[in-house]
Amino acid sequence: MVVLAAALVAAVLLFAVVRPYRLPEVVVAAPAAAVAVGVGLVTPSQAWDEVAEMAPTVGFLAAILVLAHLADAMGVFAWIASLLRRGARGKPTRLLTLVFGAAALTTAVLSLDATVVLLTPAVIATARALQMDPRPHSYATAHLSNTASTLLPVSNLTNLIAFSATGMTFLHFTAVMALPWIVSVCVELALFRVFFRRELLARRGAEPAAERDVPAPTAALAVVGATLAGFAVSGVVDVAPAWVAALGAFALGVLALREGRTRIRHILYALDAWFCLFVLLLGVVVAGVANGPIGQWISERLPTGATFLGLLGMAVVAAVAANLVNNLPATLLLLAGLGTQAPPGLVLAMLLGVNLGPNLTYVGSLAIMLWRRVSARAGSPPELRTFTALGLVTTPLTLLSSVTALWLVLR
Repeated sequence: MVVLAAALVAAVLLFAVVRPYRLPEVVVAAPAAAVAVGVGLVTPSQAWDEVAEMAPTVGFLAAILVLAHLADAMGVFAWIASLLRRGARGKPTRLLTLVFGAAALTTAVLSLDATVVLLTPAVIATARALQMDPRPHSYATAHLSNTASTLLPVSNLTNLIAFSATGMTFLHFTAVMALPWIVSVCVELALFRVFFRRELLARRGAEPAAERDVPAPTAALAVVGATLAGFAVSGVVDVAPAWVAALGAFALGVLALREGRTRIRHILYALDAWFCLFVLLLGVVVAGVANGPIGQWISERLPTGATFLGLLGMAVVAAVAANLVNNLPATLLLLAGLGTQAPPGLVLAMLLGVNLGPNLTYVGSLAIMLWRRVSARAGSPPELRTFTALGLVTTPLTLLSSVTALWLVLR
């Protein structure tokens, strides 16, 4: 039974990575979940409880995907691209710094999917328009989709899953994670400038050609800002973030449809119902592992105290797990192993590991898998050797520095 549980998780993840014929991930996740329930790895009541627990998180994911699509339709990312072109002033290092800022904010506010799907093509096009090597800037969006996803509970699906386990409010979570977020982004930027020093210095780049300024989409920015403010107060008024995101998506959707910027079918496509269903079913499949001997073995070996070594050990274990089984299943497994009485600091250290760790390999997170496809379509396909070498340089140092910052904040 242990082998079967592990094999089901491996089959689902392998299919999600390869996606033959571009079939949705649910094609394998659904029968795998059915097998897990059918053979008794997960009881029907446990499966239902898992789905019910994950439903608000998946509802938020759907809403934020729609919100990101609508922000793009309203011109938010075209406006960001124009700011990058003007602000770079023909200097690759300056563009890289601006891309880091844009990617960090986009990931934190609109989630990592918006950074990968919407910002990456804009960044690559901007670099090419300025006659610069697009690789440093493309890899920056990939890394920042993970590294910058630790700030808010809504920045990453892993955060949403673990948020309730911390017992924190939205603002408290953000306040604690602010310093680790700033430190990790700054360390990553410094390492990028060293790693890509030849690409950033070989050609100065061109001054942007005279172009008409793209006006700021004030209405869209106002809705996004109001949605973010809503997230901040949602915990105080006991409203799930999914409802706030849905309200923001509805308001922006009305504006976009009224101005003819999108259509209903495009909004439904952005919702990505098949992927949302995949996340629910993945929770059921992983529960088959978490409820068995593997889950028990993991639980007995995780740190129990929020000391510096305990936090660092938790983050390292989480990073390794993310690169072995992907960060979403790793989060589910490790949360089950930590139990309901774990110190909040350990849960936050676990999030640092599953969010920053995936920068090491292609399979560490769904965002990196998606970035590979998006960047290739945009004309800048990633190279395994470069991605791995960059990950070996940046991941250990960003993880160590962010855990140190977290330990200082908790003290």
